[in-house]
Amino acid sequence: MEKILFCLISLFSLTSFVFADGVAPAAQPGGAFGGLMPLIIIFILFYFFLIRPQQKQRKEHQKMLDALKKDDKIITAGGLYATVVSVKGDTVEAKISDNVRIQIVKQTISTVVVPQTDAVTPEVIKK
Repeated sequence: MEKILFCLISLFSLTSFVFADGVAPAAQPGGAFGGLMPLIIIFILFYFFLIRPQQKQRKEHQKMLDALKKDDKIITAGGLYATVVSVKGDTVEAKISDNVRIQIVKQTISTVVVPQTDAVTPEVIKK
């Protein structure tokens, strides 16, 4: 992120040095398009470093929510650990304790907890 900011600041300072003497050039080599070039470059940088990763993350989250099923362990955005009892449209009925069930909006589920597999302990070889 720091590299991006450095590039943007450098780009802005470079354009200000071109016109630093206060005299505009008679004809810009790039015309009107040359003046827009820094803005186009900034938009491209923002797209590849901010917008595109956010879209990717949103799609993955939506895919996770669509795959919810009964007995999945979840964590809500508020930090509640729960077990899914049923999925009904945009809401999920979840159990947070014995005899305590709550309705949760799907979008507030932050993660699905993946059960850890039993790790095999390595054997110690004695010589």
